[in-house]
Amino acid sequence: MDNIKTLEMHKITDLKYGENPHQKASLYEYNKSLDYELLSLRELTYNNILDSTTAIEIASEFYDVHSAIIVKHANPASVALAKDLTSAWGKAFDSDPISSFGGCAAFTKKVDIKLAKMLTDIYLSMIIAPDFDEDALLELKQNKSLKIMKINTPLKDISRFCDEEIKITPFGMLVQEKDMKDFDTKTFKVITKRKPEQKEAEDMIFASKIAKHVKSNAIVIAHDLRTIGICAGQTNRISAVEIAINKVCDSTKDAVIASDGALNTKDTVQIAVQNRISGIIQPAGSLKDKEIIETADKYGITMISTGIRHFKH
Repeated sequence: MDNIKTLEMHKITDLKYGENPHQKASLYEYNKSLDYELLSLRELTYNNILDSTTAIEIASEFYDVHSAIIVKHANPASVALAKDLTSAWGKAFDSDPISSFGGCAAFTKKVDIKLAKMLTDIYLSMIIAPDFDEDALLELKQNKSLKIMKINTPLKDISRFCDEEIKITPFGMLVQEKDMKDFDTKTFKVITKRKPEQKEAEDMIFASKIAKHVKSNAIVIAHDLRTIGICAGQTNRISAVEIAINKVCDSTKDAVIASDGALNTKDTVQIAVQNRISGIIQPAGSLKDKEIIETADKYGITMISTGIRHFKH
């Protein structure tokens, strides 16, 4: 990295306020900005932009399938894949209807009138999609407080749209490459005796892609290509697993767990066993790996090591 780094930013607009009403805030363009259209009258807030960023980055993980994403406080509340958007929305909303209230909803395909009518039945702050049918847009616009965003930049390009992250701290400015690392065939491997069945493997990969976007310590529980429990920002991974399990509305039987960081105690596996979890996907690399794998083998849990950590502070 060069010794001198120059950042050229051009103000786009002043925002109403920042994260809280007492904080001033502005939006600046740096290098290039996303191509989008705001199809509603109300302007974006600072928090809307943060939520939208998380939502579209998750959408970019599943750009080629029908996916529904609900974001709250810049963390995914629920995510689901299905054969169509209405089914995906139903799965996502049912996973966490409480957190969905006032959330930001994003979709990977065009929103039609059937979905629009479902969306107007609950309170949402924002809806994002690559496109909207004309009658769907008219339906959504009846809610004057709803913010509607059309994303013109192809979703498949969003994951590499920003290549750096910048944070200003009292110690100085932190600059790092954006976490765009995906699965690597060299490190992605089954580390237990039992191999995952196809549906288990699909759920594990799905959950791991979402855990990448959840604040650390991150735990995602998934079944049938939908999240059923997500826990973010805990100071220890055991508590994160317990909280995620406690948030599950239905049964955790045959569900899978994804962790953004390596499991460092067999306790997490034992909690999974008690709740009939069938598989775990994690980076591995802990000093307790041998003990953790032996515990998984003892109870017939399948485990995948990705070899890639996705901490998000």
